[in-house]
Amino acid sequence: MLSNRYRIGGAMMHFHCFLLVSLLVPALTAFGQTDPAERYRANRAPLRPNPYIELPLGAIKPQGWLKEMLVRQKNGATGHLDKLYPLVMNERNGWLGGDGDQWERGPYWIDGLLPLAYILNDKELIAKAQPWVEWAIKSQTPDGYFGPSQDYPGEPGIQRDNSRDWWPKMVMLKVLKQYYSATNDPRVIKLMTGYFRYQLQELPSKPLDHWTFWAKYRGGDNLMVVYWLYNITGDKFLLELADLLYKQTFNYDNAFLNTDLLSTTGSIHCVNLAQGMKTPAIYYQHHPEQKYLSALQKGYADLRKYNGMAHGLYGGDEALHGNNPTQGSELCSAVEMMFSLESTLEITGDVAYADKLEKIAFNALPAQTSDDYMERQYFQQANQIMATRHIRNFDQNHGGTDLAFGLLTGYPCCTSNMHQGWPKFTQNLWYATADKGIAALVYSPSEVQAVVANGTPVKVKEETNYPFSETIKFTLQMENGKSASFPFHLRIPGWCKKATIRINGRNFQEAEGNRIVKIARGWTSGDVLELLLPMHVSTERWYENSMSVERGPLTFALKIGEETKKVTNELDSVRYGASYYEVRPTTPWNYGVFEMQESRLSESYKVEDSGKVSDFPWNLENAPIRMKTKARRIPSWQIYNEMTGPVPFSMIDHIAPGPEEEIILVPYGCTELRISQFPVAGRK
Repeated sequence: MLSNRYRIGGAMMHFHCFLLVSLLVPALTAFGQTDPAERYRANRAPLRPNPYIELPLGAIKPQGWLKEMLVRQKNGATGHLDKLYPLVMNERNGWLGGDGDQWERGPYWIDGLLPLAYILNDKELIAKAQPWVEWAIKSQTPDGYFGPSQDYPGEPGIQRDNSRDWWPKMVMLKVLKQYYSATNDPRVIKLMTGYFRYQLQELPSKPLDHWTFWAKYRGGDNLMVVYWLYNITGDKFLLELADLLYKQTFNYDNAFLNTDLLSTTGSIHCVNLAQGMKTPAIYYQHHPEQKYLSALQKGYADLRKYNGMAHGLYGGDEALHGNNPTQGSELCSAVEMMFSLESTLEITGDVAYADKLEKIAFNALPAQTSDDYMERQYFQQANQIMATRHIRNFDQNHGGTDLAFGLLTGYPCCTSNMHQGWPKFTQNLWYATADKGIAALVYSPSEVQAVVANGTPVKVKEETNYPFSETIKFTLQMENGKSASFPFHLRIPGWCKKATIRINGRNFQEAEGNRIVKIARGWTSGDVLELLLPMHVSTERWYENSMSVERGPLTFALKIGEETKKVTNELDSVRYGASYYEVRPTTPWNYGVFEMQESRLSESYKVEDSGKVSDFPWNLENAPIRMKTKARRIPSWQIYNEMTGPVPFSMIDHIAPGPEEEIILVPYGCTELRISQFPVAGRK
């Protein structure tokens, strides 16, 4: 058993007290023992009311395969990064008062570890996160500043300068916000109030880009927490600070609406963009002008058009790099874009953002981490046939290690930041609603405890094999068999042509896709609400007119035989780890598929459902669903620079030579090697 705590100064002094509080608060909220007005803080005037309100951390519990994902994080790198990456995460870290790494990596880790700990209600993980919270709170100085404040000489493998940079504090603010949600620790409010007064005083002379440029692009994270605190305290100076922060943050709404930012290669760092996408939505709460929503819509549309790929992300390796399916997509981009979409969904209630969120979560995210959550890729490719150490056509090449699976391959920001993806996804499956109801806007097996109507506690169990299956079953439970009237919001995804809603076994309503259905009625304990989302095979067009095959929220990819080899790294182990894994193909990959009318897709793509979903479905062995179809190999499409060569342009009148062969497609998230954007080999 790995050690579950640091013993640094007085960091553990109050631990047992706070552990008791942290374990009691979820129990208190289970059946509404706290005032819902206190637990679910809606926006305070003059902020615009949001349609959806985040639930307390710990109110949503994963089940089924999603719980297994979080347990694997606990048993893998998330739960043990202090031992796996001691150079940065040990007691020398500046966020524990040491003289080691002073910058973003420590807060990044805790930004995923802490919500994981409270969602699982895991004492060991809570104990591991607590010293970081304690030190951050106790580090505050009389002027309001908190965090590391002293720079040190350079040392290989760690970042010991720019300790006073605004950017890492933004990550720790997110950590403290989540910690308060789980514990109601009043020290968080005191710290944030003091720090935000400090920011209001200092930012005019030391703006967000004073120390580094990162904070200028990521100021939306800071802004988000300022509004959150305002909803608790009502302090007017926070609105003044909010406007100042927005003014100093990169102007995303103008860039999306009026510039060629998203059509220009190299114009912006991929993670800055992923984090910045939510900024117009966050500011919209304070200044509800249509231009901010329009900027979001145009930004996402242009990102898809000029840089989008079939896994739901975009070419950014590290700067924005177009939509060729051999360009890389960074793991930090995946988890940060998910958080941006989650934040935007809560504010806007727009189904499109939930659809985009699921596309990344069910495709890109599981494909980029190992089954045991011990290794990850820095970049992934939509068409990836060799995950090896090699210099490729990326904006940044880190010794050629970017595609290899390892703890430190590529760059270690992702080692530290990848942990927030699944916990925050779980935290955003359910919401309280402005009309005193409950909303299921993103789907996965889970349970939620909430307060509805005028204080009625309710527990809802969501049973489903989604995204692999079409049926989602909700069972409501209320204390002592009580009844209550409240609205239940259900999202009908944009890809769904027509959904069916049943209540207690009887058809209640049919609804077309791309909308939210509100079922306002009297509910009784034991009621069962079922949602049927028929999934049809469809196709999308991408770079060089290549084609992806979709079913529901899943992208499907060619099943390729995989040979994995562990490589001992004796060249540069401090930078890229003592070892990493390379994956090479053992079966052909250069296939083209056929273009056909939509009405013929179901007969040409034979869906085979195993009828069960493993606790861990995200690999080739456990893939619960697959498709069989006919394809042709394209002899001219060969390996180039340990990648696919240029994908052949799909011309309508082109017919690939050679016989038809049967190929197998599996969910993208189950693959390490894949073709997900196919050239067209002919028409049927």
